[in-house]
Formats: sequence, C-alpha cells, structure tokens
Amino acid sequence: MAFFFNFVAICTILYFLVRLILWLVLDADIELFVLSKLGKPISSLKGKVVWITGASSGIGRDLAIALAKNGVRLCLSARNISELLKVKQDCIAQSNGTLGPNDVYVLQMDMLDVNHHNDYFNMVIDHFKTLDILVNNAGRSQRAEWNNINVKVDRELFELDVFSVVHLSRIALNFFIRNSIKGHLAVTSSTAGLIGAPNSASYTGAKHAIHGYFETLRNEPFEVNITIFCPGPTATNFLQEAFTDTPGAKYNQSVRPEDKRMTSERCGYLYAVALANKTQLSWVGNFPINLILYIGCYYPNVKKLMLKIVGMRRLRQVRDSR
Repeated sequence: MAFFFNFVAICTILYFLVRLILWLVLDADIELFVLSKLGKPISSLKGKVVWITGASSGIGRDLAIALAKNGVRLCLSARNISELLKVKQDCIAQSNGTLGPNDVYVLQMDMLDVNHHNDYFNMVIDHFKTLDILVNNAGRSQRAEWNNINVKVDRELFELDVFSVVHLSRIALNFFIRNSIKGHLAVTSSTAGLIGAPNSASYTGAKHAIHGYFETLRNEPFEVNITIFCPGPTATNFLQEAFTDTPGAKYNQSVRPEDKRMTSERCGYLYAVALANKTQLSWVGNFPINLILYIGCYYPNVKKLMLKIVGMRRLRQVRDSR
C-alpha cells in the first residue's frame, strides 16, 4: 500500500513539474500547442469561406495569409482599401495556385457603421453564396491611467471592440440558423480579457465583456462553434492606433525592435490552427505570458502572491514586452 501511495505521489509531482516546464517554454497554451502538432491541419479548412475583419494589417493580415496558404477562400474587410488590396495580392501569391482573384474578396468596411452591417453581410453572401467562419478581428487597444480616462473613451472603445462585434456576430449567427449551417464565430480577444492589464482599463473591460457575451452564446442551444483567441504582446502596429485617456487622441507609438513580442506571423499561424480545430479558448504569447495566464486563471491565490513579489512596475514591463 505504501508503494502505491508513493507511486501516486511521484506521478503527481512529475505531472505538475512537466506542466510547469511547458508553461515556461511554450508560446501558447498546452492544448493549442498540442493541436499545432497533432490536431487537424489548417488545410482541413480548404475551400471554406472565412471572413476576417480588421484584415489590412497585423494579426488579421497574417491570419489571412496562413489560411490562404491552405486554400481557404477569404473575405478581407477593413477601412483601408489600399492595404486590403495588398493583402489580397499576398494571399493569392502565397496560395500556391489554389486561390484566384474571385476567391479573395475585398470589402471596405467600417465596423462602427452598424446601420450598414446587414448590407456588408449581404455583399459577402452575394459573392460567395455562403459563409463558414466569421473572424471578428477589428479593434483597437489602449494606453491610459485608470483615473484619467474620459468616459467618452470608455464608450468609444466599447462601441468598437464590443458592440460592433456583437452586432455583426448576431447577423452571422442568424444566417447560420436560417440556413441550417453549423457555422463558426471567432473573436480576437486579448490576454487582457483573462487578466487585468495595467494602463488599459477600458480595453481590459471591453475584452472581459467580449468573453461574457460569447461564453453566454456558447451556453445557449445554437449549433455554432465559438472560438475566443487571446494574443499576448505581438509585434504589430497596434500601439499607433491605440486609444488614450482623451477622446479622439491616439497613442501613436511604434513597437520597438528590442521588445520581446511574438511575431505577427506566428500569431496568425496559431490563430489558423485554433480555427481549424475549433478551440473554445486559446491564448498565445512569449515568456512569461503563458506562465502568468495559467497561474492567473487557475491559481488565483498564487497570483496574488506573485503580484506582491513581482510588483506593478515589473508587471507593466511584462505588459509592454520589456
């Protein structure tokens, strides 16, 4: 009997030790990493129609290219039509001949123009006759101290990062229901949607709200897949467009080359893996993001102790990849 309990104890210690090592070395949660090696390949989405909002740059652009390499038909939407056309050409060029001009549809669209969301949606359906996956990727981040944020900024950020996303997703969901399609709704959240990020109160609140909306949808009786994808610090131009504490102002700073951020290409690839495998919740990020998220999400008491030891200044450095 003593041997049995010793064996169980050793196995338990090894289990947690292996998990800790994986938290330290991986750039994604364990499920997503395993799926990237052993799960359904991105090519399983070949021929599907995927609509990506905010596709003109950053994660949206690189997700589009990762899907195009595997023969996925794409609708690319954003406000900047010239950049969208460049992404379209990149997608066709990297599709290895599997995609032609009609397989990548460019749609100039402002997510805040919710009164015309139905029109935009119908344009996509008119072109492809169907839709399989809607990826809600459009949005903006924020840099501001909590006490200085004008409430108009809170409202503007929620309009873009929450309400416009929910509105377009409801249109897609009702299309899936009417046509008996088991569709797929994906949303680009953030690690800030899992743990509060300093100096980003409105943004963190918006991402937590997105989780609430889509987790509720997941628990309602609709035949739809839901993927919430949470990138950590990523090397994109998001800081230039980020909200501040003042209405109409932009943070207008660039990511520094020495910042320890995940590449946008790697993030886009892992996002495509998450879509192919219909993950419910996935996160990505370079060390120590993975470790922080596992502790923060599953060991809240340890998180409290960790924050006391690390301190807010170091946490802000992690948040800014420095």
